[in-house]
Amino acid sequence: MVDAWKADPAASFVRRLCKPPHGDGVSTTRAECPDIWELDNGDIAVIGKDLTSAFGSRIPDNASIDFDERLVILPRATFISAKANMPDA
Repeated sequence: MVDAWKADPAASFVRRLCKPPHGDGVSTTRAECPDIWELDNGDIAVIGKDLTSAFGSRIPDNASIDFDERLVILPRATFISAKANMPDA
């Protein structure tokens, strides 16, 4: 049996996967910075707007949000700019 994945709170930020939010027109202030980062353990950290309560009742039947998870929204431009840094497999 495979152990369930657990987020490691001790992991460190290694590299930004997308363009800097201030440089791609997505953000105009330092307080509003959607971002995607690779962590030293290979996991991905996402900084975006927490819209769990807005989307929670509308997620597809084959998806779920656990009590300690949040649904985070990113601007399309932020996600697309990370594509070049994401492995194909």
